Amino acid sequence: MKAAAVAEPGAGPGPVPVPVPVLGGGSVSLAVSSSLNAFRAHKRYSTGLTIAEFKCKLELVVGSPASCMDLELYSAEDELLGRLDCDEALLGSYPVADGCRVHVIDRSGARIGEYEDVSQVEKYEMADSDYEKRPESLRSFLRQQRWGRYDAEGTRRRAAEQQQRRAQEAALAAALPVGARCQVRVPGQPCKRATVMYVGQTDFKPGYWVGVRYDEPLGKHDGSVGGRRYFECQPKYGAFVKPQSVTPGDFPEEDDGLEDEL
Repeated sequence: MKAAAVAEPGAGPGPVPVPVPVLGGGSVSLAVSSSLNAFRAHKRYSTGLTIAEFKCKLELVVGSPASCMDLELYSAEDELLGRLDCDEALLGSYPVADGCRVHVIDRSGARIGEYEDVSQVEKYEMADSDYEKRPESLRSFLRQQRWGRYDAEGTRRRAAEQQQRRAQEAALAAALPVGARCQVRVPGQPCKRATVMYVGQTDFKPGYWVGVRYDEPLGKHDGSVGGRRYFECQPKYGAFVKPQSVTPGDFPEEDDGLEDEL
């Protein structure tokens, strides 16, 4: 490919001018596309590179072997300017300019998208016994800092605290007989009066839970959760709360005064 001539001023209509070769004195910003994938990369290259050296750099961008590349040069308006077909020539000896695009045509026989499918890339897997011996691994760091599962003392402490909470919940639950009137105070919600309908463990969450039937439709269900029925009540009157949120006592249903009206 030879550099195209630029039309002289006043020479009349003619072909669209193309960039003048810049030879090897600087650098140029180019878009790079490939016949093997859909993405475009934008990089700056020295105009002093030979086309052979330029192809080697393009290997890292498109994945094609340099020996299996044909290069086409397009203008910023995406018009074909020619082929970069002389490996000994400088990149700057071609009419390259900022915004031009170099399209790599792969002749290696690779399939379209082959270099984008990372599932086909062979991966290195280290044996657990070898990883265990590495002094600078994340596992080694956690062990040195005694964090996570390597904090034996903390693990025992948390297990003891959880067991204590379960015991406290069990004691509170045991003091709530089914059928008792109660008052429910859940953080962030108004105080509500209800009747205890269920006390014990459930399938939907661990620990002890108290099923209540509210005096008003302020609940979430009808006593059934996750396909299992724990007690009977009208829809939107049932709820489950933790034992510490329930206070048993003489809490009669509130009279809204509607029966006194005529």
